[in-house]
Formats: sequence, C-alpha cells, structure tokens
Amino acid sequence: MGKKLNNAGLIGLGVVAGMAVSMQFSAMAQKPGEPVLPLDELRQLADVYGLIKSDYVEPVEDRQLLTQAISGMVASLDPHSAYLDKKAYAELREGSQGKFVGLGIEIGQSDDGYIRIVSPIEDSPAYRAGIKAGDLITRLDSTPVKGLSLDESIKKMRGEPHTKVTLTILRKDEPQPLVFNIVREEIHQKSVKGKIVESGYAWLRVAQFQEPTVDDLAAKISDLYRQDPNLKGMVLDLRNDPGGVLQGAIGVAAAFLPKDTAIVSTNGQLPDSKQTFYGRAEYYSLRSDGDALAKLPEAVKQVPLVVLVNTGSASASEIVAGALQDYKRATIIGSQTFGKGSVQTIRQLSADTAVKLTTARYYTPNGRSIQAKGIVPDLAVDENEDGDGLNSLRMREADLEKHLSNDREQESGKAKRDEMEEQIRILALEKKRKPLEYGGTEDFQLRQALNHLKGLPVHLAKGESKLVQADLPPKGKAKK
Repeated sequence: MGKKLNNAGLIGLGVVAGMAVSMQFSAMAQKPGEPVLPLDELRQLADVYGLIKSDYVEPVEDRQLLTQAISGMVASLDPHSAYLDKKAYAELREGSQGKFVGLGIEIGQSDDGYIRIVSPIEDSPAYRAGIKAGDLITRLDSTPVKGLSLDESIKKMRGEPHTKVTLTILRKDEPQPLVFNIVREEIHQKSVKGKIVESGYAWLRVAQFQEPTVDDLAAKISDLYRQDPNLKGMVLDLRNDPGGVLQGAIGVAAAFLPKDTAIVSTNGQLPDSKQTFYGRAEYYSLRSDGDALAKLPEAVKQVPLVVLVNTGSASASEIVAGALQDYKRATIIGSQTFGKGSVQTIRQLSADTAVKLTTARYYTPNGRSIQAKGIVPDLAVDENEDGDGLNSLRMREADLEKHLSNDREQESGKAKRDEMEEQIRILALEKKRKPLEYGGTEDFQLRQALNHLKGLPVHLAKGESKLVQADLPPKGKAKK
C-alpha cells in the first residue's frame, strides 16, 4: 500500500513507459582513442564465471550466464538502458510500429489485485466480444490473476494469431462472473483520435508516439477541420502518453508551429548525439512518399491551443509540451510531467537482439533540460474536481533509483507521501469512482481546458488560487 503506483499498460505494446527512442539500428563500435580495458576487473569477472560453473549447486548454461552478465551491466547504468533479448526486441519493434498480437485492451492493476479494463480498442477482438471499460479480469484461462504482476498478465494475454484465451470477468451490476472466449488477432492501434467536443472546439488525443503517428495526426486534424472549418480552439491531450519514437514528437509539435522551427535538441558523448531537430519533414517523416503535414489547413498554425499533461506524460510527450510552451504557442494545463528527458538509442547486436542505451539528454528550444524535472504546467489543474486522484501517488523519473541527473536545473520528484492514512483515503476514494474516459463528458481537466479557451474561469489544483481568469490572445491570433 505504501508503494507508489505504476501507470496503466497497453496489452502487447511492450514499450517501456516514458521511452522516446531514437530509431537508429546500428552496430556498436569502439571509439578511437579509448583507454585499454581494465585487465584486473576482467580477470575477476572470469574468476566469478569459473566459480559459478564449478561450485554452484546446479549446472548453469554458458549462454544464460553471459546473457545475464550483459543484462546486469546495462541495467546498472540507469532505469531506461536495457539488454533486449529476442522477445523484448521484437516487442519493442511491434510497439513502435503500432501493431501487436493480442486482445486489444488497455489495462491497469485494480486495488483488489485484479486486472481492470481501462478501455477496449475499437474494433479489436475484445471490443467485438463485448468487453467494457471498468470490467475486472479475475482469471486468464485457468490462472487466477491475483498474485500476477501486470507484465505477467500481459504475457498471458499475448500469443500467436488465431489462438484463444478465456477471460473470467467481474462486471458491476452482474450477479455472476462472465466468461469470454476471445481469439487473438494482430491489432493495428491508431495512436491518434479526436472529435468535435462542442461547436467550435476540438479534442485531439495522442495516446503514444509510434511510426504512423504523424500521418494519423495529419489525417485527424484535416477531418476535424472538415467537420468544423471555423474552429475557435483545440485541446491536445497528452495525458498518460508514455512517449515513443522521437520523429513522432517532432512531427506533432511541428504541426502547430511555423515551418523550420527548432523543436528539441540533444547532447551526449558522441558527436551525432549533439543535434538540434527542426520542424521539417526530414526530421519527422519515416516514409519516403512525402510530407504528411504539408496539406494541413493553415488555420492549425494559429488556432488557440491547450495541451493537457499529467504525471504519466513522459519523454516524447514532454518534448511536444516543452516546445509549445517555450514558443508560447499553447497553454499547458494539468500536473507536472514525468521527467523522462533522456535519449535511448537502439544498438543492434545480432539479428534478433539489441541494447537500448541512454546516449543523450533532451532539451527544450529554450535550453531547459527535461530530465528528472519534467514540464511544469502553466495552469495546475487536478484530474478531478476534488483532487488529483491516483495521479498524485504515481512515481516520477526523479524518484527512480539510478536515474540520470538533470544537468541544468534542480530536480523535481514527487512530494513524499509516506502517510499511510492519506494513501488509504485516496485509494478508497478512487475505488468508488468510475474509470475516467478521456474526452468524455465527465472529463474535468478537459472542461477546464475548454473554459480557458473560452476565456472563462479555470478551477486550479489544491494549493493554487481557486479560480483563474483566462488571458486569451485576440481572436484568430496565436500567442507568440
């Protein structure tokens, strides 16, 4: 109970929360001029290897020992560097492409130890079977989910296409458990969705930054302007967006900023890690058949914009929010973001294994380091009218062991909440609350974003002024 809560996961995506990957798949090479390897330490490593082989209670395979040695060496660096075995490497590539084999449900851990359905993905096997938001999974085939970690449950729900998994479901107002037999399929998940929430105002959500994100975003924005050519305001929702591919973040920010604007810069040891990325197709396009943003309505560059963020907004989400904040192109509303401001580059070791290695830090256009600090919103607004809910208990980058430091500003972790009574109170309150549907009629933060766009009072978070009156730019003009 006293531990901080982890964010919800997506079945089968297999992408580490808060990861923004520089998609460079290249062989590793030793830099010229490096010092010779430390022979004494290498001898110790060889001695320990020999001791395990000769003295351990059971025989251990050479491959297992060497793989675990590599994994431990990389994992000791920081929370986001990792050795990717065949399965992990395949899952990372699937997640970045926006497709995976599974059931098509977004899940989280419930307070009772069950798996809570956050939302079924539209037109997925789970959606067609009748799975609903708020359902609780109690069994996967014959295995009780109590005692399983979220990752273990995800692995059981994934599998080969056309294979079956049986879910036992508890549903509110149903007297008996429900049993669903669902056939796994390859799921193609749209990372972008949106709608006209009321006349003149649109809501646009990016759930994760994937290879198709820029194309999906351009198509959705064009569709919104076809529905309402005279949009007076737009809300870009990045809440609980854990990140993804860097090109997606550059493209999303570029959609709202003047062409050729600097979006983000990086700095690390290698010469090619010292870069600035601009709002041009060469930096965000992963296809060779043109610029997805070229045909966007010109009005999208000037439409008044609010960006919604929370503690679950990480990495690529923070790049977008930081760029739009620095240029005063958008008002950032919500709670302080996760603070994942480091670059992970994929270095391929073999045909099916790789190392995900932290190679640089990210900086906003004004030179702010995102790492272990995050993006502080312009207007702090809680998730609910009566408080920030589970968001207030979630861990941030600065709370992680061995996290990379912020090299330019004071770090900012979550306020310590060791008081058991306070955590119990928050968990009990959230247990009674029905799952939040982002973009729905009861989305409190979205309502405050719309209030700001309309020039109406905004209810700020506890500890802030209770109300704030929006200071809007002139109609049709963006803040500069």
